[in-house]
Amino acid sequence: MERTAVSNKIEKNISSVLENNELKLWSKIPNSIEAEGYIERTIIDEDYNVSIIQKVKEPTLKCFLTNNKGVKNAGVIICPGGAYSHLSHEEEGDKVAKWLQSIGISAFVLKYRLPSDAIMKDKTIGPLQDAQEAIRTLRRNAEDWNLDTSRIGIFGFSAGGHLAATLSTHYDDKVYESKDNISARPDFSILIYPVISMKDGITHRGSKENLLGVNASVELIEKYSNEKQVNEITPKTFLVHSTDDKDVPVENSINYYLALKQNKIPVEMHLYENGGHGYGLGTSGTNTNWADACEKWMIANGLIF
Repeated sequence: MERTAVSNKIEKNISSVLENNELKLWSKIPNSIEAEGYIERTIIDEDYNVSIIQKVKEPTLKCFLTNNKGVKNAGVIICPGGAYSHLSHEEEGDKVAKWLQSIGISAFVLKYRLPSDAIMKDKTIGPLQDAQEAIRTLRRNAEDWNLDTSRIGIFGFSAGGHLAATLSTHYDDKVYESKDNISARPDFSILIYPVISMKDGITHRGSKENLLGVNASVELIEKYSNEKQVNEITPKTFLVHSTDDKDVPVENSINYYLALKQNKIPVEMHLYENGGHGYGLGTSGTNTNWADACEKWMIANGLIF
């Protein structure tokens, strides 16, 4: 992968940030089934980073806190993609968190449970449970982590973008018994080449089947087609997609954009001629521009001071 301006910026600013920690999300995981043979698997890349995670059993938040003294920071939860079969932990998780950290936003990589009948009573709600609790965890710890509870967002790539959009439209669903009344609504969402719809002809088949099963009902498909779930209080959104994406059609972002526009929700969308799918912060060409555009959007929306 070519070095980008974003990666150079990360190196220059990384000395100003705090120590990173990984925290368990739950004291008792809801909707769970004990499965002794279900063991988490990680794949390490050539730089000894955890590149891929499979079979997540214990959800965690990996914290990349900023040290902006005297200023309450925005906090962003990052949902890596991977078709709901694995997590692209490095390219769509840690690297993105370090970039956000470098521009003054506290970032939290969510290692969420992947849908599985082996460890979940209802696999369709497992990832959403983790995303809701992650938002509540940030607000619950806002004082200790120096976060502004009105600037808590969700950031997702590909299938992680579907989870982020699901949280943005289903944040009030009672998918578990929360120990308090803290809101799970994100204040904003950032969706990069996201899966939005579960409808045939536009969805990503693997993501759909992993989340909903092979023979999903019409009602379930409608529920998790998030372009159909937007309303007048859906969070403001920043969208990125490439026209030549052969894995997740660009219509996913376009239809979500149109639904937000119809409901008068602030939304900005960047469509690139090329880039394909799964480029993370960008490798070469115009798709490397999205991070700069996203930073400008966050500044314009008062998320970075």
